[in-house]
Amino acid sequence: MSQPPPPPDSPAPAPPAAPAPGASGSHVSLEGIHSTVTVPPPHAGFWRQWRAFVGPAILVSVGYMDPGNWGTDLAAGAQFKYGLLWVVGLASFMAVILQVIAARLGIATGKDLAQCCRDWFPAWTRWPNWLAMELAVAATDLAELLGSAVALNLLFHIPLQWGILITALDVLLLLALQGLGMRMLEAVVAVFVATIGICYAIEIFALPQTQPDFAEMGQALLQPGLRERGMLVIAIGIIGATVMPHNLFLHSALVQSRKLQRDEPSIRSAIRFNTLDSAVALSLAFLINAGILVLAALVFYGKDSVTLPGGEMVRFTADSDWIRLAHLTLAPLLGTSLASTLFAVALLASGQSSTITGTLAGQVVMEGFMRWRLRPWIRRMLSRLLAVIPAIWIVSIRGTRSVTDLVNLSQVSLCLVLPLALFPLLIFTSSRRRMGPWANGWFLGLLGWGSVLLITTLDLYSLPESLQTAWRILLGR
Repeated sequence: MSQPPPPPDSPAPAPPAAPAPGASGSHVSLEGIHSTVTVPPPHAGFWRQWRAFVGPAILVSVGYMDPGNWGTDLAAGAQFKYGLLWVVGLASFMAVILQVIAARLGIATGKDLAQCCRDWFPAWTRWPNWLAMELAVAATDLAELLGSAVALNLLFHIPLQWGILITALDVLLLLALQGLGMRMLEAVVAVFVATIGICYAIEIFALPQTQPDFAEMGQALLQPGLRERGMLVIAIGIIGATVMPHNLFLHSALVQSRKLQRDEPSIRSAIRFNTLDSAVALSLAFLINAGILVLAALVFYGKDSVTLPGGEMVRFTADSDWIRLAHLTLAPLLGTSLASTLFAVALLASGQSSTITGTLAGQVVMEGFMRWRLRPWIRRMLSRLLAVIPAIWIVSIRGTRSVTDLVNLSQVSLCLVLPLALFPLLIFTSSRRRMGPWANGWFLGLLGWGSVLLITTLDLYSLPESLQTAWRILLGR
C-alpha cells in the first residue's frame, strides 16, 4: 500500500547526507573516537570553528619533536652552531606541506591513507605495505620509548632497563585517555607539548648564560649553505628525522574524529581550518627544534670537553651521544642544575607524547590495511612489546650508548619505508577521480611533489651508510 502524502504544512523530509567519495562503508579506523567531536556549521564564527577543529595537528606535531629530532638538533648546534638552522626550517616547512595534504585526504575522501592504499592499490600490496608500516611504527616507538627511559634515569637515577619497563606501562595511560574522549587526549598531549616549549623558553630566555644572538640566527636562516665538512650528513639526519610515515597515516585518520557534514561548504571549512591547525602546530614544533639547536650551539659549540663536578672529564666528538651528554654537562657549563632538570623534564614529555601518538598510528595502520580489530589494550600491548623487547636487548648489549644506536636504527627503517607513504599520498591527492574538486592544485602539488622527491632522494643517499651502522649495532660492535 502506498503511504498517504504528508499534510500540506508538514516540512519536507531532509535529503540523506552524501557519502564521502569512495568511503569504505561502515569500516572506520580509531572507531572509539571517530566522528565524536561536533563542529559548528560553516557559517559560524571563526573562533567557534577554530576551537572545534584545533587538536589533530597537535597530536601529529609531537612526532616532529621526538628523541630522534633531539639527537640530530643537538649534534647540529654543538658542531656547527647556527649553520644548519635553515635545514630545521626547511624540514619543518616540508612537514607542514605534507601534513596539510594528509589531512586533506582524510577530509575529502572519508578514508585514512591506509584505507586508501587498501582500496585503490592491487590486493597483493596489502601485506607488504602493512608489514612495512608496522616496522616503521615499531622502530620509531623504539627510540621514543628509550627517550622516556633516559629521562627517568636522569631525573630519578632509575636504571635504563627498569626505565624501559616502566615506560611500557604508559599503554595504560593511553587507554584511560582514549576512554575519556578525543578532546581529553588532545588536551593532555597539548600539555606535554607546552611543557617542552616552556622548558626550552626558560633555558634560552631566562637563564643569563644562554642569551642567543638573534641577528646571527636570522642571518643563518636567510643564508643557507653546507660550507663545512660533515654538514651534509647531519642535514640529511635532520630532514630524515622530521618527516615520518606514521604521522601521515595518523593525521589522515585523526581529522575524521570531527563529525563533518558531507556538503561542499562543510568540507571546504574543514580543509581550511585543518590547514591552519597544521601550520600553527608544526610552527611550534619548528620553534622547539630550533630551540634545541640554539641551546646546543650556545653551550657546546667551540668546546671539546667539560669537567663534571666529580672530576670526570667528558670529551665531545662527532659520535657523542648528545642526548645524554646534554643533561650531564648542562649543569657544570651553565652553573645551575635547573638547566639539567628542565632538559630531562622536556625529554620525558617528548617521549611520552610521542609514544601515545605512535600507538594510535599503529592502530590506524592495522585497521586500515588489514581491517583487523583487536581489543584496544591488546593492540597497545603488542605495539609496546615490539618496542620493549629490542630496546632491552640493545641496552643490554650496548649500555648507555643505546640512545644514539636506537635513533640510527629508527632512521634505517624510515629510509626504507618512507616512499611507501609519501608517493601514495601524493598520487591519491593529485587525482581528481579520487578527490573530486579537493584534489591538490598546481601550487600545492608542486610543493608536495618537490618535498617528496627531495626527502626520498636524501634518505636513499644516506641509506647505505645507515644499513652499515644498523648491522654494526645489531652485532653489538
